[in-house]
Amino acid sequence: MLNPINHALTRADVHRYKVEPYVIAADVYSMPPHVGRGGWTWYTGSAAWMQRAGVESILGIRLEGNWLCVDPCIPKAWTGFDIALRHGASRYEIHVENPESVENGVIFAALDGNEVNANPLRLPLADDGAMHRLVVRLG
Repeated sequence: MLNPINHALTRADVHRYKVEPYVIAADVYSMPPHVGRGGWTWYTGSAAWMQRAGVESILGIRLEGNWLCVDPCIPKAWTGFDIALRHGASRYEIHVENPESVENGVIFAALDGNEVNANPLRLPLADDGAMHRLVVRLG
């Protein structure tokens, strides 16, 4: 329901939706005569919530104060992903590997080359101006 392209899969859907199928709409009307019509596209609030859902729920990257929580839930077909995060003057480069083609389950993590034994994976963030590298393996 959240993916705008699903509101414009057929010609009839396009004529009902009436807005861009590549932009998050803040509203999809449910009252006649506008049932199924999109509204408030290019609205930053709905786009921000969609970005947050993707980053926190799919990529599994979540901030809790000065802590970084990592718990991806990705499609099996994804071989992994990379994401960069700034915390104060520091930069964290996060590389997630999925060699076993699983959807979730962190089996290994290393921060700056040092193995991290934490399940769930929750790491303190440093604001030290350095670049840190986190490698996470799913399995």
